[in-house]
Amino acid sequence: MSWIRMNDVTAGYEQKVVLREVFFRISDGDRVGLTGRNGSGKTTLLQLLLGRVAPDSGTVDVTEGARVGYFSQFSELDGDRSITAELESLFGDIRAVESELAEVETALGGDIDEKEMYRLVDRQAELLEQMEVGGGWTYHQQIDTALSMLGFDAERRELPVDKLSGGWRNRAALARIVLKSPDVLLLDEPTNFLDVAGITWLERWLRDFRGALLLVSHDRHFLEQVVTTIVEIENNRLHTYDGSYSEYVQQKQIRLKNLEKEFSTEQQLLAYEQDAITDRKEAAKNPSGVLKRRLASIKKSKTPRPVDQIITSIYGGLHVHDDLCVVDGVTKGHGGDPLFADLSFEIHRGDRIAITGPNGCGKSTLLDVLTGLAPADSGTVKWKVKAPAFIHYNTVLANLDPADTVTHAVNAMPDSLALTATRKDVARFLALLQFSDAEQKQRIGTLSGGQQARVALAQCLLFGAGVIVLDEPTNHLDLPSAQVLERALTAFPGAVVVVSHDRFFIEKVAFRQLAFDGQGGVEKIAGVQM
Repeated sequence: MSWIRMNDVTAGYEQKVVLREVFFRISDGDRVGLTGRNGSGKTTLLQLLLGRVAPDSGTVDVTEGARVGYFSQFSELDGDRSITAELESLFGDIRAVESELAEVETALGGDIDEKEMYRLVDRQAELLEQMEVGGGWTYHQQIDTALSMLGFDAERRELPVDKLSGGWRNRAALARIVLKSPDVLLLDEPTNFLDVAGITWLERWLRDFRGALLLVSHDRHFLEQVVTTIVEIENNRLHTYDGSYSEYVQQKQIRLKNLEKEFSTEQQLLAYEQDAITDRKEAAKNPSGVLKRRLASIKKSKTPRPVDQIITSIYGGLHVHDDLCVVDGVTKGHGGDPLFADLSFEIHRGDRIAITGPNGCGKSTLLDVLTGLAPADSGTVKWKVKAPAFIHYNTVLANLDPADTVTHAVNAMPDSLALTATRKDVARFLALLQFSDAEQKQRIGTLSGGQQARVALAQCLLFGAGVIVLDEPTNHLDLPSAQVLERALTAFPGAVVVVSHDRFFIEKVAFRQLAFDGQGGVEKIAGVQM
């Protein structure tokens, strides 16, 4: 059954076209991954499907009675009820049956006549059947499983939603949506703020989901496990690739090669045309002269520099010491309980260290201790080199100046590699991170959250420190930006310490692991196992 249909839709904002002539439908059993660069129109497409914005032309038709569930990475859940109460309210009909069943059972235990007893027994049978059909015996377990897999402990389950942090409110909203089991499920970056156990549980749940799914995600491993079709927004239009994420990568390479051939032919024809125009102008200036025709001399465009060459040209002058940091016997706790105890390790040039484990186990706290944002309860962190010894992505992101421009923010940092690299190389580096010439001149306060994240990443990558420290750097990044970040971190001559639940990203970047078990233990692993 087709639930939502877009017919010849064009939409935009502020006189800018975002989507043009879009035909799209989502039906039962569809598993669609929606991709595209930041600002390409993914959010606009979701808002059109939800009926929150109207198209400039064309129609968006929703089947009458369709139940559409929507998860936004910016949680829309609020209120003074706890998440447990919110989830129990989804089963109002069952809870009413459950309440009446309790009343019937109480009445049957009282002093009643035979006629009333038969009536109550008949009613009890009806209620028991309703409980069976409606899943009344399992809904408490469903709620408990969802909250457990999304990391909710007993305390957070009873807190008012308004008292939860943004990340925990997002998880609460996700729990509410998956338990509603809508006909159509629209998910916008659902894996942000989830640990690996939570992501794995969500993958299993979505594979069993029988409705239609449209998923926006930068998590390539998650896409590979969940979707069967990729729809990419490119140049204001939708391009559909049947198959998993890995099949999309292969198909797009073929498509780009075909486009390259078409472009090459068009470029050659334009070169002929330009030469002919030039010949006519020269002939008009010098009618008696014999002009050599240059139509056979086709202008050739310069071959773009490879991504890695642009990156390594930036890092060519960066000297990094072999020994960077020693962590000796560090213990840190919360509320009297240690998150980790007597932890020792070293950071050397070339290290790529992934810090992994369940939510709440102390990964981000360890980064805070490393960077001096929080003191250790005991033990020492000794940086072996002078400042700038490290750069902390999350601090940089939090301290961005909204009045500054992208170019100035990147070029004006003290000790920045941008000061020694050519302006051309820096501009190419920013272009790799998808900043157009116009965007490089924009004020940071006018940029989207994803664009601001890319500014902070550019500052970190160009800062010139020996160690880059990152906490969930791929959150809010689109796929091309995450890929460029991977290449940049791979080429970086210093060390990288990263907390991430993005398994694909970790597998490509890291080769050492500090694996937190959630019980205060930390295992040092050579290689990455997720």
